[in-house]
This record gives sequence, structure tokens and C-alpha cells, in this order.
Amino acid sequence: MTRARTGLVLRQPARLSPGSSLLVRVVLVLALFGVAVAGHWFERDGLKDNADNVLSFLDVVYFTAVTVTTVGYGDIVPVSDAARAFDAFVVTPIRLFVWLIFLGSAYSFFLKSGWEQAKTRMTQRTLHNHVVVCGYGTSGAAAVEELLAQGVAGGSIVVVDCDPARIDAAMACGVLGITGDATRDEVLATACIGRAARVIVAPNRDDAAALIVLSARRLAPDARISVSVRSAENADLLHQAGADAIINPVVLGGQLLARAATNGHAVDYITDLAAARGRVALCERPVMAAEVGQPLSAITTGLGVRVVRAGQHLGWFDPGAQRLQDGDIVVEIVRAD
Repeated sequence: MTRARTGLVLRQPARLSPGSSLLVRVVLVLALFGVAVAGHWFERDGLKDNADNVLSFLDVVYFTAVTVTTVGYGDIVPVSDAARAFDAFVVTPIRLFVWLIFLGSAYSFFLKSGWEQAKTRMTQRTLHNHVVVCGYGTSGAAAVEELLAQGVAGGSIVVVDCDPARIDAAMACGVLGITGDATRDEVLATACIGRAARVIVAPNRDDAAALIVLSARRLAPDARISVSVRSAENADLLHQAGADAIINPVVLGGQLLARAATNGHAVDYITDLAAARGRVALCERPVMAAEVGQPLSAITTGLGVRVVRAGQHLGWFDPGAQRLQDGDIVVEIVRAD
């Protein structure tokens, strides 16, 4: 099913500057006006000046100006069939084109900017506890697809990327898009990152990832930041920058490939756990009050596999997992439905 496109788009600057664009429009208007003047001068014998019956070049320019911009005042009128045909089939379309150029210029330089800013502000008011995805390459696109499969609303996902084509592809999936550099604070601020619950950082380079993580952690101190790293040696740097979770697709893929050589069914199960469309899902949650004091194996919401306590990871087999405590985080395997 195709999802609708949504707003909040910080578009890439136009190929032409506003001044150059305006100059092109002015030249086009002058060219059209020149065509009309040339036609009227060529057919000047078919025009009648009701004031003095003398038709000068200035009179032709004046008649063309009032004819192109209005329907004329009646002081100079076409009287021959050729002059009337030229007015009907050439000047009238020129008049329409000129007005369209005027209206388009007014929209481009005045109305469009204000309307886009108003749409952006209206959309920003709805962004709370949303997800910001920085980078829409292979990893970023897969992350967005997985978020949507998990049931996250498209209007709660904001994708930031420098490539307008990637932003168009993201918006075609129903998410919000910002064309801009995620290393810049003003771009992240447009994405309302200060109110975001999660930030996914997946650029093409580790140095860009480090800059984005630093900016995101400063602007969103409470958000959970996940980052994709290409070089394992940069993992510690990203941890220091403020990342909560670091994924190395190359290393992880290699580990799964090696395990699949002898444990194919186990790898299938790991894939099942990771994907939202699998039969089971690996989730985490705070311990419930009724579970405090009970062993991890006694929980009834799923199959408990790990307890996170004060930053320490306890397996189901560790002595500490035999008695759950208030504040523990339970990691469990549950049915995907």
C-alpha cells in the first residue's frame, strides 16, 4: 500500500538564486512584450489612433503595453482583420503568460515561503516523543522500514538527509523529511530533536556520525541515540560522544555469516528476533511491581533472558537474576503479535 506524502520539508536551495530567477522572468516578459510590439508595428496600418489619427512608434509601444496588461482603453484600436487576428491569437496568449509569470513570481517570492514556514510550524507542533533518523542510505532506509513495520506512525518519524532524492524516497514511505546537513544544529532543531524520544544516526561516514551524535546528545540529553559505525575502532569514540547503542553492520554481518556456517537454524532465529515481521520479538521493559522478588524465570509475559541492573547485564543463569529488584530492566522474548 502506498503511503501519503507528508510535510516538514526543508528543501535544497534552488539552482538559481532569487535574483537570477527574477532576472530570468523579467527577460521572458520583455521578450514576449517585444514580440507583441514587433507584431503591432508590422500591422500598424491596421491600427487606428482616435486621438490624432497619427500612429508613431511610441503609440505602438503604448498600445502594446495597455493591451498586454489590460484589454486597452479604446484610444487606439485594431480595425483590420490582420490586426484583430494578431491581437486575438498572439497578444491574448501573451497577456495570459505575462499574468502567469507575475502570479508565479508573487507566489515564489512572497506567498510560497510564508506558506511553507506556516506548514512547518504546524507540523512541528505535533512532534513529541518522535524518532529522528539522520541519514537515509541503506542502513537508514532499513531502519525506517523496520520502524514502520513495528507500528510507528509515519508522522512520528523525521528523516534528515542532504540528498533531495533520498528525502523524496523517504517521504514516499509516509514519513516526514528534511533536506539538510544533520551535523548542523539548525537542521536538527527543525526536526524538533529536543522533543525526540529516539535518534537513529546512519550517515555514510563515521566522522559525520560522531558530529551528529555530539550535536544530538547536546540538543536532546534524554533521547536514546543509536548509531551505525563502519569502523570498529570508532565505537569507543561514539560511546564517548553520547551514543547509547552502536551497531557495526559489517562486523555483525560477519559474525552471523560465520555462525550460519554451522548453526543455520540459530541464525534464522536471530533474524526472526530482530525483524518486526518475525514470529517472535526481543523486547525490554521495566520490571513490574508484582515481579519484584521473583526469579527471572518466573515472569509470565515472555521468556526472560537477561536483567539489566545498574548498568550490569545479568543472564538468566546468574545468581542476581534469581531475585528481581525494583528498577531492573527485563529483556524477554515475546510473541510478535
